[in-house]
Amino acid sequence: MKDAAASLSQQTMFDGTLTGAPKGFAASLSVVDQGGRVRTALLSAGELLAPDVGTLCFALWPTSPTAQAVITSHRATLAFVADAAFFQVQLDVRRVTLDDVPLACFVGTIENGEAQRVGYARLTGGITFDLAQETSVQSRWREQIEWLKRAASAAG
Repeated sequence: MKDAAASLSQQTMFDGTLTGAPKGFAASLSVVDQGGRVRTALLSAGELLAPDVGTLCFALWPTSPTAQAVITSHRATLAFVADAAFFQVQLDVRRVTLDDVPLACFVGTIENGEAQRVGYARLTGGITFDLAQETSVQSRWREQIEWLKRAASAAG
């Protein structure tokens, strides 16, 4: 767990600068809802922040099925590819409500994590995307990162 958490904290893609994430990087956030269905959201570097080695913050649309499941279960799993490995991080999550913020901001404590690598193959990518309007999206992401910083501070 500590190795994966340490690796996560060292990932510049989660430092809030938006400069360390590979172009088009996406991570998969999964949670099981009350009905036993898996709900998934794809998150970009503009929706993720690791303020320290044991914490991961993320933002979701508040009415999405994934956000509702996280609010109810207080659990989530983040999966992504980085550094030629598959990372999976288990989170204990709480929502932090901020005034005048349209997204649901969550602060998760990393409970467990692992990085999977094999000697015979190297992962070269995960889920990726291309931005249609890069300038406006980058601007929105910077605003979202500021919200996540506020949420992390309020949760602390």
